[in-house]
Amino acid sequence: MCGIYFALSTSGYKPPSEQIQRLLEHRGPDSCQEIRRCISQDDLLTDSNAQTELACSYPVLKRDVYVTCLSTVLSLRGTQTVPQPILSEDGSQSFLCWNGEAWKIDGMPVTENDTQVVFRVLQETVRKTRKHGRAADASDALKQVSKAMSRISGPYAFAFYDHPLRKVYFGRDLLGRRSLLISITADNETLLSSVCDGNTDSAWTEVEADGVYCVDLLPRADSFVELTTSSNPSYAPNSNFRITRVPYSYSDRKDGIASVLPKLCLERALPIEPMQYLDINASSVIRLEQLLRKSVALRVLNIANLMSPSAASRTSSSTKLAILFSGGLDCTVLARLCHDILPLDHIVDLVNVAFENPRVHKPPKPATISINEADAYDPYELCPDRMTGRTSYSELQHVCHQRTWRFVAVNVPYIETVAHRKQVIALMHPHNTEMDLSIAYALYFAARGVGCVANEISEQPTLYTTSARVLLSGLGADELFGGYTRHATAFSRSSFKGLLDELELDVGRLGKRNLGRDDRIISDWGREARFPFLDEDLIQWAVQAPINEKCDFGAKSNHLSRANGSAGLEPAKKVLRCLAWRLGMEGVAKEKKRAIQFGARTAKMEIGKVKGTQLLS
Repeated sequence: MCGIYFALSTSGYKPPSEQIQRLLEHRGPDSCQEIRRCISQDDLLTDSNAQTELACSYPVLKRDVYVTCLSTVLSLRGTQTVPQPILSEDGSQSFLCWNGEAWKIDGMPVTENDTQVVFRVLQETVRKTRKHGRAADASDALKQVSKAMSRISGPYAFAFYDHPLRKVYFGRDLLGRRSLLISITADNETLLSSVCDGNTDSAWTEVEADGVYCVDLLPRADSFVELTTSSNPSYAPNSNFRITRVPYSYSDRKDGIASVLPKLCLERALPIEPMQYLDINASSVIRLEQLLRKSVALRVLNIANLMSPSAASRTSSSTKLAILFSGGLDCTVLARLCHDILPLDHIVDLVNVAFENPRVHKPPKPATISINEADAYDPYELCPDRMTGRTSYSELQHVCHQRTWRFVAVNVPYIETVAHRKQVIALMHPHNTEMDLSIAYALYFAARGVGCVANEISEQPTLYTTSARVLLSGLGADELFGGYTRHATAFSRSSFKGLLDELELDVGRLGKRNLGRDDRIISDWGREARFPFLDEDLIQWAVQAPINEKCDFGAKSNHLSRANGSAGLEPAKKVLRCLAWRLGMEGVAKEKKRAIQFGARTAKMEIGKVKGTQLLS
């Protein structure tokens, strides 16, 4: 995981502001490197490749182009830190900024440093384009780069500069799991960055997760922004540079294009009556277990421990992995699978966050209770996610007793929440609603990883900071398997058609979710979030599976025997509930869905009527 800043200007170098650089260094504490290039008019006119491009009947403009690129690195792959921007070794002067994880390319696991592997893929792609004499076709190289990125499984944002053709390619993965923002300044400069300074006057917007974009640095007179099907109007057409886009390719295409990306289109076949109830031996439950095991293994095995001495000094352990742990179904199933995959000597931190909310937590009046009862009042232990977390933690300890699980209780006083408000708002910008803030608070303090753990010697808990640089999240399960309350509501109103309509909306907008916001929040602590449910292979199966193989809406109450593993389980996310039961987590299988902002008590902290969609003042 890394931080990217990439600036293009015709008036001079444009380094990041002090705050943006500080935030980038938070994301990547292991390396920070800057590159500056001036692409002069004379250089353009004397370069043979540039001449070929300029021969396409475009008038030449008199200008120089100044490129400023800064990249920071959080080392999580390979045996050593690979500084970025990573430079070409063939003398082409091209370079790459990579913020992501290439788990697989063409379906094959990437075992070495993925930044180097992706750079080789991109260099070879553009080299073939030039070799075949298609340099004059300004769109062909972009099409080939888009096809190349469609072969990669995993989360990413990137900026790749191809010097021979003077083009900058950038984009985010199909699901938008990494942050990349763009700004066209008042001086018509083009800025790309993983983070921004939070200034509400800045015209920063998320780069759409809908394909690969290209900035043409060649001095054409027809510079314009062409977004084809993109719906984002913020890429202003007054940029000094020509920007185009080519969408990603999908794995279900029949034109021979190699792609590993799932087509986000839901199978809409209606169930055939009578419906077969899901149980722990259903084929869909077994298939989900197979896919989820592979997904978790890719994300938790071989995590490098290459942290800098300064980062290591801020932690209290040598743990590599932590789980954002509310105790709910999704995250606990991930924890249970981690137990089967990781060596038993690996301690796993379960980070559970709870907030003091003055609107909800009102200590009892001393006149009505004893002094001992007043001293025992603990608003954090009353939070729904804390109670669920401790229950699921106990079940994990019982089922997976061979492993050491460390329950990290993160308690956030209201005064501390207020003290960090400005920082959190800056990180989540350009998102700016009350709901954004309530979710961001929970992720921000959980990712900080500072809490208390039980002390085996004394009864008093010990202050603890996790050293884990990888945080697992259960995000994505609700969208794929019908876990939200509104899914049940849609079914009650319009039966399976209404449910399928709602699920199709969720699946279709996975790439437009708030994962860029979440990446900026979590990565500020030098940690990386990973999402096993958002694995490309798992999503491909989930969207193609019939609705009755994922959830049991419409089934009558079926109090079946414990032997078949369906004893009265809720219909929402039934396939995942059956998997939890199959893995021995019967209590977890019965857990109800609860949104993070309500479970951690970050929602509506202020007195008065506040809606989640209300803009921050």
